[in-house]
Amino acid sequence: MPKRSAGLLMFRKRAGQIEVFLVHPGGPFWAKKDLGAWTLPKGEYSDDESPLEAAIREFLEETGFHAPPSDLTKFIDLGTVKQAGGKIVSAWAFEGDCDPAMLVSNLCTIEWPPRSGRRLEIPEADRGEWFPLSEAKERILQGQAAFLDRLNEILLSQ
Repeated sequence: MPKRSAGLLMFRKRAGQIEVFLVHPGGPFWAKKDLGAWTLPKGEYSDDESPLEAAIREFLEETGFHAPPSDLTKFIDLGTVKQAGGKIVSAWAFEGDCDPAMLVSNLCTIEWPPRSGRRLEIPEADRGEWFPLSEAKERILQGQAAFLDRLNEILLSQ
């Protein structure tokens, strides 16, 4: 069974355009990667957790920012995508705002370099940033770009 992740895509409207908040993965593998490396805050979930609950939890863990509390109607379902590695990602969008300089991510432990036996503690996200949709499409992991298109379509139809 493929791995499953769930995440939230925060958006805002500025100067007549839509901007989205993306995070850059932490750690040495991603350190010098930019275009095609950014992601929505997301993480894996277990069978006993709903994907939306996991997305809300992961957003807080990876950014330190709270998604809208308790009102699940504020979330826009963006569906799922299958990334190149086979992982299935579910996403929801919500309108909000934050100061990227205030991002505080939880830490995780990885083996680096791979198969070295050396353990390294890294932040899951080392920074976040607001991007207009056109720029976000260049920055986001290719497998997640469909979420940006879906968000744009939904917002244009409202």
